[in-house]
Amino acid sequence: QVKLVESGGGLVQAGGSLRLSCAASGSIFKINAMGWYRQTPGKQRELVATITSNGSTNYADSVKGRLTISRDNAKNTVYLQMNSLEPEDTAVYYCNADVGYLSGRVYYATNYWGQGTQVTVSS
Repeated sequence: QVKLVESGGGLVQAGGSLRLSCAASGSIFKINAMGWYRQTPGKQRELVATITSNGSTNYADSVKGRLTISRDNAKNTVYLQMNSLEPEDTAVYYCNADVGYLSGRVYYATNYWGQGTQVTVSS
């Protein structure tokens, strides 16, 4: 089993910054893509940013130039640096990881979600 634990959320004024972290632990052979998603009440969860194991990134248009995703493979951790925050960024942010593990000689990959961390940006 694998657990994703997020940290770093909170309340910040518009224009401010926050840094989210998500650490994976458990039976891990390899972590493939990792990402951040967000959700507000009554809306579907939406992609914020993803990063592959070799560092290729992808961003939602609404966050390009303001949010930066990175990862530390040695620590099984993904980060989201959030700058120039806007009230529209207010949401619960969820970490996601595609984790591979071995069972005997067989390789499996399973997708996991963190519990979510609240980010609130005041105007």
